Amino acid sequence: MMTQHKSERTTKDLVRAAVSGWLGTALEFMDFQLYSLGAALVFHEIFFPEQSAAMALILAMGTYGAGYIARIIGAFIFGKMGDRVGRKKVLFITITMMGICTTLIGVLPTYGQIGIFAPVLLVTLRIVQGLGAGAEISGAGTMLAEYAPKGKRGIISSLVAMGTNCGTLSATAIWAVMFFALDREALIAWGWRVPFLASVVVMIFAIWLRLNLKESPVFEKVSEKEGVAAVATAVEDSSLGAMFRSKSFWLATGLRFGQAGNSGLIQTFLAGYLVQTLLFDKGIPTDALMISSIIGFLTIPLLGWLSDKYGRRLPYILLNISAIILAWPMLAMIVDKSYSAGTIMTSMIVIHNVAVLGLFALENITMAEIFGSRNRFTRMAIAKEAGGLVAVGFGPVLAGIFCNMTGSWWPIVAMIICYSLIGLLSAVLMPEVRDRDLSLPQDAAEKCQVNQVSVVAHQEY
Repeated sequence: MMTQHKSERTTKDLVRAAVSGWLGTALEFMDFQLYSLGAALVFHEIFFPEQSAAMALILAMGTYGAGYIARIIGAFIFGKMGDRVGRKKVLFITITMMGICTTLIGVLPTYGQIGIFAPVLLVTLRIVQGLGAGAEISGAGTMLAEYAPKGKRGIISSLVAMGTNCGTLSATAIWAVMFFALDREALIAWGWRVPFLASVVVMIFAIWLRLNLKESPVFEKVSEKEGVAAVATAVEDSSLGAMFRSKSFWLATGLRFGQAGNSGLIQTFLAGYLVQTLLFDKGIPTDALMISSIIGFLTIPLLGWLSDKYGRRLPYILLNISAIILAWPMLAMIVDKSYSAGTIMTSMIVIHNVAVLGLFALENITMAEIFGSRNRFTRMAIAKEAGGLVAVGFGPVLAGIFCNMTGSWWPIVAMIICYSLIGLLSAVLMPEVRDRDLSLPQDAAEKCQVNQVSVVAHQEY
């Protein structure tokens, strides 16, 4: 009776967990979009001014990718910590690391002030920031999934996904205001610092909220129920070898790869390509992403609700097929100056909502349900960051190289199709995991095999 009572959570606790996850994810993606737009639009002049326009853009994207290399290390370190000591402590650490580094980018000296040390400091902050970010969204997704009741996990977990929308919208809006209010000289001199310094407000509130957050009820329940008996099995299950042998891990990584790859291309590289290579007005990509983020406040919860009603697989499959079909016609209109600005922006909004926001609305809850309770945080974090490292960390750099080599936008289309095909294949092969019991120790695709080990461990206990 005492165990049951301790694991219970009130509606107030659920709301606090939801807001905490939303704020943490908002801060992560605020940084994501602040840096990605900064790298695409101004960092090439501030930190790499002696390079050609094309090479400076590639180098700026490279510093962006450095953070993703660190993220996978952070996912492993903090993911393991989250599975062993709890979700709450890790989420406090990650939000603090991310917030401080984002703010410090705003006070960095420029290349003109200290030379090569400026980009070195930038990369250093991106690495430290990446260590925390590597476990932030997985931890928030894990926490909220373990709080949410069955039948409503998709719609409730969409709040974490909407955090990405809020972060993207806030960052894009701040950059849009900077471009509107300041001339080019003022923007390069000091205006670029304002978006990063402004993030401190979100950081302070998020840290305060996390200090008052209760531990995940599923983590508490499993820890109390299995006790010492689970430790020996968990050590074996948490090894990298066991993770790499897990079919669930590779399916989750494939789902992430498809969504993250499209995100890196559309939200990061395409914005810079339109402005730096095709010489579009800077307001076109920033306004399009801002409007798309607003529309996402409808798209994301709708997909969450549909996944509660029809399962996780079907929406994943339909969205990836749609992204494949839309890639060429949407990009053809986006890069063609003969179309009106409204048509170009509409095309960018459509492909962004389908290939990025729609998929992300499903990602957190699907991955949380795929993995078992013992290693959910670790495997979810590593699957996310492994997919992100390759797709987002290196994707924009490769897109820049391929577009520069071919003198064409066709590599962007080819890469969106490839990413979406990987996501589609993963969705087709994955088991349906809607409303799966999150206290089960085994991963969904390894249920029968791992469950035998769990039964033996329980009997010994």
